[in-house]
Amino acid sequence: MLLENLLEYNRKFIEGDESPRKSALYPNKNAVVLTCMEPQLESLLREALDLQEGDVEMIKNAGAFVSNPYDSVMRSLLIAVYERRADEVFVIGHHDCWMKDFDPKATMERMGLQGVSEESIEDFSQIKDLSEWLRGYQEISDMVKTSVNTIVNHPLLPEDTPVHGLIIDPDSGKLDVIVYGF
Repeated sequence: MLLENLLEYNRKFIEGDESPRKSALYPNKNAVVLTCMEPQLESLLREALDLQEGDVEMIKNAGAFVSNPYDSVMRSLLIAVYERRADEVFVIGHHDCWMKDFDPKATMERMGLQGVSEESIEDFSQIKDLSEWLRGYQEISDMVKTSVNTIVNHPLLPEDTPVHGLIIDPDSGKLDVIVYGF
């Protein structure tokens, strides 16, 4: 089990000669980045944007998507702005995102195969359309624009906070600006 391996490594880490690194209390570049949860993106963004550990707050989810102005992603962005001194917000999607054309039906089938009851799925669907809630976008630029729009129009975000929307190419690291926030 992965947990056992992580705990074993942690035990060796604690017993080692080096003390854990202390990170800065606030991000060095006063910014927050919302990006996709694909593992390679964090290191790619650090290289492509010359970011060091502690330079920005990094929030990751499926598709770098803010689906609701009152979800936990928006909550985290607001906390970054008010409590973590983030003066700019960057929404960074990427080409070849697995959320593009994502079909929720397969996920819903896997839920059933892994023991989620039909009743639980139906109960959820009475609150929110599960298929709609899980779905991706046809165009990554649309997902980025929607997220930027949701953030910019949030009633609790300061009006002078720039919110930028970008798409990174995971092969080259090239960034395309979709929305230049002012």
